[in-house]
Amino acid sequence: MALVEVKVPDIGDFKEVEVIELLVKPGDTVALDQSLLTVESDKASMEIPSSHAGVVRELRVKLGDKVAEGSLVLLLEAGAAAVAAPAAAAAPSATPPAEAAVSASAPPRAAPVPAPTAPSATPAAPVAAPMAAEVPAHEPGSAKGVPPHASPSIRLLARELGVPLTEVLGTGPKGRITQADVQGFVKQVMAGAVQTAAQRAGAPAAPASAFPGLLPWPQVDFAKFGPIERRELSRIKKIAGANLHRNWVLIPHVTNHDDADITELEALRLQLNKEHEKSGIKVTMLAFLVKACVAALKKFPEFNASLDGEALVLKNYFHIGVAADTPSGLVVPVIKDADGKGILQISQEMSELAGKAREGKLSPAEMSGGCFSISSLGGIGGRYFTPIINAPEVAILGVCRSAMEPRWDGKAFAPRLVLPLSLSWDHRVIDGAAAARFNAYLCSVLADFRRVLL
Repeated sequence: MALVEVKVPDIGDFKEVEVIELLVKPGDTVALDQSLLTVESDKASMEIPSSHAGVVRELRVKLGDKVAEGSLVLLLEAGAAAVAAPAAAAAPSATPPAEAAVSASAPPRAAPVPAPTAPSATPAAPVAAPMAAEVPAHEPGSAKGVPPHASPSIRLLARELGVPLTEVLGTGPKGRITQADVQGFVKQVMAGAVQTAAQRAGAPAAPASAFPGLLPWPQVDFAKFGPIERRELSRIKKIAGANLHRNWVLIPHVTNHDDADITELEALRLQLNKEHEKSGIKVTMLAFLVKACVAALKKFPEFNASLDGEALVLKNYFHIGVAADTPSGLVVPVIKDADGKGILQISQEMSELAGKAREGKLSPAEMSGGCFSISSLGGIGGRYFTPIINAPEVAILGVCRSAMEPRWDGKAFAPRLVLPLSLSWDHRVIDGAAAARFNAYLCSVLADFRRVLL
């Protein structure tokens, strides 16, 4: 049978991603679209599927390799004979592909951390005096030049705590570094039981030393209090949770709340839906919000920017992310070049992207490149909330359900439809006055949509 080259498909705007998990080996029989390996970018991890069914003859990548679109992954013997090959002929891998795919993005359950020199289970008090020079360094958990075996969420945790993963001993399957391993390493360094290579060289202490009073996460046996059910987080929630945690901790969030009068805009929306009823396009208030946000971003360009070190990158394009609620968790598809699209086109595109999101078929390209995000709870309820900024963006707009309220028009109270807005912004880039002006302008556009033409 002829050998088929299986290559990395379109993975969006990621130029190079690192191979962190191999899910198959030579001799394995794979099906069409079965995951072959897991790669990790600076944003998330993703699985590379097989473009053909057959038997793996040769792997062309290894752990730690950098791949991009078009990179050769493996050689596959495709065809009826290859597909019909008995699955039992191949030796079973130590970790089934499905389990490996889950573990690639989720910290395993806490396992005991070997700590030969660590004190008792009671958390050690911070050491006030500098650590002595004779304190031994922690033995690395991986060979020189070999990337540590850890999932994306564990790598993120290690980066946040300043933990060198090459010096952590992994206790998980195949030497995988677990969350408990990272936490145990931090405890030992804080207690002065071990030193990192950087500390021995006289480098500044790891960021974890800035939180000497931080208590360990409580370990509770919930089952002793009553019946429980254990349910694993979805892959999307694992990835999103790590990103949200990083964004909330590292970005100084401030949130401004305001109300927009959308009485006339809602009347226009209903009229458009009536006129285009036969076309199948349903105009939502969210489509108007996308256009209104573009107008506000043009007027206040610092909101359409990203921090790059000590420089501010101002973007001359307008890609708006719209958070979508799915059964597996929250995803953010992006409306590209929203400034050049009309309300009907944006409504149709959002409907298509939302459908893909619910089916889990969004591509990385459809979720990348955003400049500014909108998170809407309008279909559910609520009044205000604090949306978390989607890094590397510097602001996000939260929207809740509109309600009729009495408003004074100068002569009498009149019923008006009011939309609650919550704007979260990065205080390193934006100050309070600019945020207040952005909200005020956004409200004025929603109150009189003709302003988008100015």
